[in-house]
Amino acid sequence: MSEPATLISTAPATGEELWRGEHGDVDAAVSRARRAWPEWAARPLGDRIEAARRFAHAVRDRADEFAELIAREAGKPLWEARTEIDAVMGKVDISVQAYAERTGKKKFDSGIQGTAALRHKPHGVMAVLGPYNFPAHLPNGHIVPALIAGNAVLFKPSEKTPAVGEMLVRCFHAAGVPETVVQLVVGGPDEGKALVAHPGIDGVLFTGSAQAGIAINRRLAANPAKIVALEMGGNNPIVVIDTPKLADAAALIVQSAFTTAGQRCTAARRLVVKDSVYDDLMAELVPLAKRLVVGDPMGDPQPFMGPVIDNDAAYRLEESFVELMTAGGRPLVHLKRLHPDRPFLSPAIIDTTDIPERPDVELFGPVLQVIRVPDLDAGIAEANNTRFGLSASLIGGAPEDYGRFWANVRAGIINWNRPTNGASSKAPFGGIGLSGNHRPAAYYAADYCAYPVASTEMDQPRANIGIGLKP
Repeated sequence: MSEPATLISTAPATGEELWRGEHGDVDAAVSRARRAWPEWAARPLGDRIEAARRFAHAVRDRADEFAELIAREAGKPLWEARTEIDAVMGKVDISVQAYAERTGKKKFDSGIQGTAALRHKPHGVMAVLGPYNFPAHLPNGHIVPALIAGNAVLFKPSEKTPAVGEMLVRCFHAAGVPETVVQLVVGGPDEGKALVAHPGIDGVLFTGSAQAGIAINRRLAANPAKIVALEMGGNNPIVVIDTPKLADAAALIVQSAFTTAGQRCTAARRLVVKDSVYDDLMAELVPLAKRLVVGDPMGDPQPFMGPVIDNDAAYRLEESFVELMTAGGRPLVHLKRLHPDRPFLSPAIIDTTDIPERPDVELFGPVLQVIRVPDLDAGIAEANNTRFGLSASLIGGAPEDYGRFWANVRAGIINWNRPTNGASSKAPFGGIGLSGNHRPAAYYAADYCAYPVASTEMDQPRANIGIGLKP
């Protein structure tokens, strides 16, 4: 028998080794989970909720260590990693409230027909496939609702952030959630594919690229027995029309496009600008983007941006920027590699108005494409010029303008005078098109973690055949 493969995680900012471990045994993990989940599901709901609340306390006890690990392994500034830890802890109470609201019990008196009831059951064993950009918060947004509903969870973190995944799972175990009910499955694409295809998995909860999500959807298309929730990012537009507050607009654009080094599924990829405000807006936006500090996530003072996740991602972004220029794009702020050996990139802005066929892809990094339009209606048409549909934002205009924008833009998150990112966990989170499969997460995660069961019930059997019998 061959030795298990070893996975090694390194810090994007420094290249130092942070973590190493063996790839997981998917068959063994599924077998353990299948034996464990009925007992977990049979526990009173209150016990499962209490375990989730102890998990939040376990995270709080390790908050500083946890945030530093996220900053080092994911490359995001420490200030931002701390906000991720806050979101992990806050997810518990939100999930408890959502489960009560979305999957509550109901009973109806049906007279002589007895009682009609509505209850919910867990699916069984759920595979959670997590991303690297929010390596704790996003998988946690699946795991906590799944556990509250009574499921067992096999969590495969991104192969780029296994140390954070391990820390998250340890916090669940410290809270008293059995080690067989939440398991870490270390590995890369092969382990992910094995989990998706395994007959012992009852559901797949995925956050990541459209390419991987489509592959999952295709693999399970002939198997409707498995619940599948896909969150796959976006080519998100931020549309700017008439506004006297151009400095504020520029700040909102920077927050949308360059927070987390542009590595958010809700990040603004396309800035759609009305011609009449273009020059004045660029006079605010370009200098602001050039002022952003890019540096070590643990640096003091803290940078606005850290590196992108690895050198491969940096190379791909550099190539994409060159391709946009070659196709007719006009750089307003050039993409620069700030360190020859590490993936630090400066924020970049490029006017792609004159590119005849702009590529409809998610450039997952600090690259913002600008597109000029004559009016709001043209801006709405350009906003919809994508196969994705996650997030969109309108900056400026009057309430009637936002009403028209909201009614006509195709996205699961639509904002006014707010960034495209920073969605609330108290609302559903998801999109349409290549952004998802109509199973929004966050507050609506309870919907895919349990299924409704309708019942009619009587204390004693009572029935007769009143017609169609032979004498």
